[in-house]
Amino acid sequence: MTERGELLARLGRLRRAQLGDVRAPHKPLLLLWLFGRFAATGSSATSYAELEEPVSRLINDFGPPVRSRAREQQRAAMPFVHLERDLWLVRDAAGVELGANTPERRSWLTDRGAVGQLRPEVEQLLAAPGTLAAAARLLLDQHFTPTLAELVCAEVGLDVAAMEVAAGAGRPARPRRGGFAEEVLRAYAYSCAMCGFDGALGRNPVGIEAAHVRWHSQDGPDELENAVALCALHHALLDLGVLGLTEDRRVRVSDLYVARSDAGRAVDALADRPLRVPRPEHRVVAEGFIAWHGRQVFRAAA
Repeated sequence: MTERGELLARLGRLRRAQLGDVRAPHKPLLLLWLFGRFAATGSSATSYAELEEPVSRLINDFGPPVRSRAREQQRAAMPFVHLERDLWLVRDAAGVELGANTPERRSWLTDRGAVGQLRPEVEQLLAAPGTLAAAARLLLDQHFTPTLAELVCAEVGLDVAAMEVAAGAGRPARPRRGGFAEEVLRAYAYSCAMCGFDGALGRNPVGIEAAHVRWHSQDGPDELENAVALCALHHALLDLGVLGLTEDRRVRVSDLYVARSDAGRAVDALADRPLRVPRPEHRVVAEGFIAWHGRQVFRAAA
C-alpha cells in the first residue's frame, strides 16, 4: 500500500462491518483512537493493556449497547485482534507476529504482552499532508452522524476540521437528496416533533433540524418516512440513544439517563409523549426505521 488513494479505499471497505444484523463500528473507533495517538506522538504503537480501557469506552459510548458488564469492559479485544493485517501489525512481547486467529480474549492478550501498530507504510501515508484528516473524515462520515462525529473527535483528540484547513482541503460534501432538510422542516411546520420548540430569528427558523431516524451513514434514506424535525438538543439526544421512539410513535427516554437540574429533568418529561405528526399529506416515521434505531442506537437498561 503505497498511495493515499489505496489507503482511503481500504478504509472505505470497513463500512459494511456488522456483527449479525447489528452495526459494528469497533474497527473504525480503534482506528480513530490510533489516529489521535499518531497525531499526538508520531507513532501508533500501543499495547493492548494500554488501549483496552479507552477503546472499550469509545465502543460502549458510540457503538450499539450490550447487556453484559464483562463485555463492556473488554470490547476493544475484537478490533485489536481482527483489524485487517494489511493495515495493522500485532506482536507478542517477544516480537513474534500474531495472526488473525489470535484468541479474542483479554487474558490471552495481556498475558502475552500483545502490542499493535499501524503498518509502517500506513503511518508513512498518514504523515503526508492532508491524509490523516481525509482518513479520519472518511471513517466519521461512513459510520456516525455529524453530532456523534464531533464527540468522537473530542474523545480521541482529533481536530479534523483544523487539520483540513491546515492542509488546504475542504470537507467533502456528504451526498444528500436536494431539498430533503427543507421538506422535513416544512412537513413538521418548522417545530420540534418532541417538544414543540419553534424558535425563529426574524423570519428564519433557528435550532430546528431534519433528523434521520436510521442514520444516513447506515443507509438511512433521505425520505420523510425516515425523518423527523427536532430541535438541536433532541436531535443530539436521539443520535446518542438517550431518546428513541416506540412502535406507536411515542417518545422513549433511556433508563440510563440522569439529570440533576429541572432543565435536565425536562427530558424525562418527554417519556411516552406522542410524537407530533407531520402535515396530513406527509407520511409518519416508518416502523422499520424506528425498530432499527431501537436495536442499534437507543440505550435501554439491561
